[in-house]
Amino acid sequence: MRALVISGGGSKGAFAGGVAQYLTEVLNRDYDLYLGTSTGSLLISHLALEKAEKIKRVYTSVNQSSIFSSRPFLIKKKHGYENITINHFNVMKNFIRGRKTFGDSFNLKKLIANTLTREEFEKLKAGPKEIIVTVSNLSLNEVEYKSINDYDYESFIEWIWISCNYTPFMSLVTKNGCEYADGGLGSMVPIEEALRRGATEVDAIILKTEVTYFNRLPSKNVFSLITNLFAFMLDRIETQNIKIGKFAAANNNAILNFYYTPTVLTTNSLIFDEKQMTAWWESGYEFAKHQNKELNQIEP
Repeated sequence: MRALVISGGGSKGAFAGGVAQYLTEVLNRDYDLYLGTSTGSLLISHLALEKAEKIKRVYTSVNQSSIFSSRPFLIKKKHGYENITINHFNVMKNFIRGRKTFGDSFNLKKLIANTLTREEFEKLKAGPKEIIVTVSNLSLNEVEYKSINDYDYESFIEWIWISCNYTPFMSLVTKNGCEYADGGLGSMVPIEEALRRGATEVDAIILKTEVTYFNRLPSKNVFSLITNLFAFMLDRIETQNIKIGKFAAANNNAILNFYYTPTVLTTNSLIFDEKQMTAWWESGYEFAKHQNKELNQIEP
């Protein structure tokens, strides 16, 4: 049984899309399981439908307004460096409304529903492939994996959205009496879950470099400090997920194929830039092509 696992990574998901498009369309890899966290959860349904070009058009045309209904930060460029500062007006407006987060991402929920149609959902649910998204249950302190087989259309769309909600910058969702947030807060790379569900070979797309190439710039304000803290925390979670995945694969005699980003794409994956994400998708495709060049040479 073969599985495709795509990690979280915000706007860097465009790179993962390029890698996955090459694996599925050029190498014709047929996956039984598709597991995604955060941005990975946005990709997997369309990849299972063999509609990489469709989701590519979405990833290469989104901007901040496509994601945020209330954006809690402003982006300022200085000397070619993007610096984020608090959008005091939007943050205060959110708090006055009784919200628990700095910003909201209801526009992303609409985008997901407009991109994955009910007909496509029903086709996936009736088919042999299993689609699984990762969410974090903050109330029960647990990571949960939501399979398309267990939910109706509206519920699964909401689970995909929840998986992507990078709290506290995006929406916190109360569902079934529990508070839910981004799956990456608990499992950035759900390799272990893929193996637990019977995968014998896993292609894992990791949206970070294999080794650290940079030191983070000093925090400019409280908002950049918070993003740096969360980036550090998620990086540690991702590293542990990979170690656990390797250990589990060794114990189950499973094959793991890793696709890391070859360079640092961005230090802030909350910034969604159309041109940048278009370039990342193409670089992901070319990177996967380069990684598999030996296989290409023996293909007829």
